[in-house]
Amino acid sequence: MQAENPGDLEQAVIDYQSTGDQECLDRVVEAGKRLVYHFANLYAPRRPGEDLIQVGFEGLLKAVARFDPGRGVAFNTYASHCIMGEMRHLIRKEASFDRAGWAAELQSKVQQVVEDRLKETGEAPSISEIAAAVNVREEGVIEAMRAGWVTLNELDISRVQSQHYESFSLPIEDKIVLEQAMNKLSSLQSKVIKLLFYRDLTQTEAAAELGVSQRQVSRLLRQSLDRLAKTMTLK
Repeated sequence: MQAENPGDLEQAVIDYQSTGDQECLDRVVEAGKRLVYHFANLYAPRRPGEDLIQVGFEGLLKAVARFDPGRGVAFNTYASHCIMGEMRHLIRKEASFDRAGWAAELQSKVQQVVEDRLKETGEAPSISEIAAAVNVREEGVIEAMRAGWVTLNELDISRVQSQHYESFSLPIEDKIVLEQAMNKLSSLQSKVIKLLFYRDLTQTEAAAELGVSQRQVSRLLRQSLDRLAKTMTLK
């Protein structure tokens, strides 16, 4: 039976460190299952294969071998970092598909929430807590975390929506639409938009950086905005 109480894991580690007994180590592994499966389902939702589970347990065992209770950190917290580290290493090697910018940004925010929550409470946050922290619906967080494991076409992007609107912040669903529209611009058109609106350069400054005339920048800007408007209207 899978242990649900973090205290069971802490006690199992204490017992193992004091006795070195195999039975105590088995208790550690049993009690640590909840952490391994929690992070497997977070980092690879709908796809936590045997490889990911295996490296999660490897991370748990490394945590047991290296844990020093004298540092004042709970084993639950230390083990979480070790498990995450092993899983993220495997993901970097095996996740074979490109991630869209919005997905990479959201995954980074999720990781930061996990790190912050572990630091504050010593416990890994639930999906609902992560969703609230990044202002994205739970099903959207799950879908975004699949990016890299599957192609962009296999993601249900319609699930990725903000929980509520924030002042002076573009909702994630609009960011996705804008990014998709930007991807349909030519390389030069995209550079013009980024220089003028992301870096806040003047048309003259943009022209100097691109090595073209200010008139060409003006024309490219007009063409780009027209294309963006048409593309986003179709969404």
